[in-house]
Amino acid sequence: MTSKSAISYPSRNSSQHLGFGSIQEWKQTEIGLEGKSEVGRFRISVYQGGIIRIQASRYDSFESNPYSVISEPDKVNFNLEEGDNKLYLTTSLIRLKVDLDKFTFSFFDLNGNLLNADDSLGTSWIGTEVTSYKQVQKEEKFIGLGEKTGNLDRSGRAYTNWNTDYFAYGIGDDPLYMSIPFYIGIHDKGAYGIYFDNTHKSVFNFGASTNRFVYFSAEDGDLDYYFIYQPTVAEIISAYTWLTGRMQLPPKWALGFQQCRYSYYPDSEVYTLAQTFRDKKMPADVIYLDIHHMEAYKVFTFDGEKFSDPKGMITRLKEKGFKVVVIMDPGIKTQQGYLPYDEGLENGLFVKYPDGKTYEGQVWPGWCAFPDFTKEETRSWWAEKMAFYTDAGVDGFWTDMNEPASWGQFTPNLIEFDYEGEKASHRKARNIYGMQMARSAQEGSFFQNPDKRPFVLTRSGFAGIQRFAAAWTGDNVASEEHMLAGIRLVNSMGLSGVSFAGYDVGGFAAEASKSLFARWMSLGAFAPFYRAHSMINSNDAEPWAFGEEVEEISRNYMKLRYRLLPTIYSKFYSSSLSGLPISESLAIQYPLDENIYLSAFQNEYLFCDAFLIAPVESTKEITKVYLPAGDWYYLFSDKKHSGKEVIYQDCPLNYLPVYVKGGQLFALQSDVNSASEQTDGILRIHVYKGKTGSEYLHYEDAGEGLGYLAGEYLKRTISYNPESETLEFGNVEGLYQSNFDRLKVYFHGFTLDSVSIDEERYPLKTEAYAFLGKLTEFDPLPENDHPYFEINNLPYLDLDHLSSAFVIKGIV
Repeated sequence: MTSKSAISYPSRNSSQHLGFGSIQEWKQTEIGLEGKSEVGRFRISVYQGGIIRIQASRYDSFESNPYSVISEPDKVNFNLEEGDNKLYLTTSLIRLKVDLDKFTFSFFDLNGNLLNADDSLGTSWIGTEVTSYKQVQKEEKFIGLGEKTGNLDRSGRAYTNWNTDYFAYGIGDDPLYMSIPFYIGIHDKGAYGIYFDNTHKSVFNFGASTNRFVYFSAEDGDLDYYFIYQPTVAEIISAYTWLTGRMQLPPKWALGFQQCRYSYYPDSEVYTLAQTFRDKKMPADVIYLDIHHMEAYKVFTFDGEKFSDPKGMITRLKEKGFKVVVIMDPGIKTQQGYLPYDEGLENGLFVKYPDGKTYEGQVWPGWCAFPDFTKEETRSWWAEKMAFYTDAGVDGFWTDMNEPASWGQFTPNLIEFDYEGEKASHRKARNIYGMQMARSAQEGSFFQNPDKRPFVLTRSGFAGIQRFAAAWTGDNVASEEHMLAGIRLVNSMGLSGVSFAGYDVGGFAAEASKSLFARWMSLGAFAPFYRAHSMINSNDAEPWAFGEEVEEISRNYMKLRYRLLPTIYSKFYSSSLSGLPISESLAIQYPLDENIYLSAFQNEYLFCDAFLIAPVESTKEITKVYLPAGDWYYLFSDKKHSGKEVIYQDCPLNYLPVYVKGGQLFALQSDVNSASEQTDGILRIHVYKGKTGSEYLHYEDAGEGLGYLAGEYLKRTISYNPESETLEFGNVEGLYQSNFDRLKVYFHGFTLDSVSIDEERYPLKTEAYAFLGKLTEFDPLPENDHPYFEINNLPYLDLDHLSSAFVIKGIV
């Protein structure tokens, strides 16, 4: 331990920059070190070999966010050395240099490569605003930050984290509904992540109006960030989700197609909607009830005229294979005699002014009070109130308007929240309000149905929201630009730990053209969350509402989505363990490939590891596609392309550009009308020849319930190894009986007519295989014919679904 002198706290003009100053004293702790300067105190904590927490405060104690980080330091070994008035803290992955004179930090890997370093301004304040200034490494790129518009590479822009209700936002507007202050820096010496754990309004400036540094700041609170280093971007994301938690495995039905409108009413219209899906053989699982299901927009009510028998209605929908999700807004109408208001008022469960009076704001029901979801008693009360819906048979919950939103869009900052007993103003509590409402909905689902997996969808959230809910990108607009912006938003949320995310297919505001809706439906089939949603006073926007051609295109992609459910469900399971996204920006696997950041290609992404999706406007008939390193097969024809090339791809409305990476494999099932419907019992494995192999973890369980936590699951690893020319099926693990009793293994890109298992030779059969059905030629003129792709003479092996391990050999 070293000590220089007693600390004095000089008086400064609050409008001036105030640096942290040189370190006056410090000491080593069990998990790092801590100390003081003339201005404040600091703490450095080692959480893992690749995670170091930096805290700096001007107060006697450190302020913390009780909601986002759920992991404690692992008490890993580290080494601490002092020399030249610098400290060197070394873990198994990181070497941190602390300059005691300037209180600046430099992070290196163990090979001495500089990953990230403070600018000489380091950590400082202007009034209550705290900022960390960082150097920019050569050609450094910045990705992530959750729900942020703009380019994949955030360089040159600044972003604000302040959860905002933003109807019909522009494709470059900021901020939006959700704040995740976590980004990843990428340069040729490595990649790193920084999570700024401060819930106040914050700013991340990646070079807007300055060429000296990048910085992140918060208008109040401490400097509190986690520096994350791992050898790959994927491992950085996994480390971040180790800190903030991972998605719980959702019910399988939540991965199917979902239909929403603001609003479907009365109940006869809901019946008609459900029956039309079944009559038209368009697979779907979920119907939403928006705010018009309520009496005068009051949560925990049904409109007695429009929905005279909600329990009976929901029972009938379940008989058709549908689940029902209801909207829940936080605003509680301030009406005497309305039980939720009376109870909340009596028990002190609403957000208040400092003098104890209940805060009121105007939302759909009129003047409303707002439950304080930062208070445990409020969350428990909300969970009890949800019996109103679960008793009627409701399956899922949609938490909306939870920024919180109110007319006027300017909530007074002095209102107070409990904040787990700490008391906090709106400035500190706003960004986590929606997350805590989603938490309350999830806890309420568990409380009311302890044997069922919850499904919660939220509009607002903060870092860690993935533990409680799926997310969607709010009130988007029916335009080509918004369709592509939604892709970037979902991919960015995936970079930020939110695996289960999507957008309103077709656009919420305005009305989609026929071609736009068709293209959006094809893209949505390759999104984690697949929901169509449209606005009141607009034309019908169901998949059959745009004419026969769009109906058939939509049906094709809806069916493909359901055939892909074994692959999608397996990926969701893997994501619940690793935190890695379902829709994966190419920056995860190809971070140093400059082409993936170009505006022409930045929307491309990998879906469920195997598929490369190249989003394209519906107005284009041909598009440029960049294929990164590796071999790639056009999904619909098996045409092979070499990687690191730009190709021109025809993109007629009925064929979205989709490719499979050589060496990958995935699983399909037969057509079904809902996720709960029985298949034909055949699991179809597709394997693609490549120079490098891959491993597919196949996962099954009951699709609902919690039995999988007690071993009622099936897991099997299937590995393709091009060097040994084998496809290896591992032993089946778990207690669950498979939904499939036979396997069909399709071989794409191979030249073979037989394979061997246990030295016995098996001849292969062939068939003409199509991933999408042929469209009806409504117009007999030849120039209006739709293209149709079929893979001729595709070889396959048909065999029993054995539970013991076996190897298919001779795959050349």
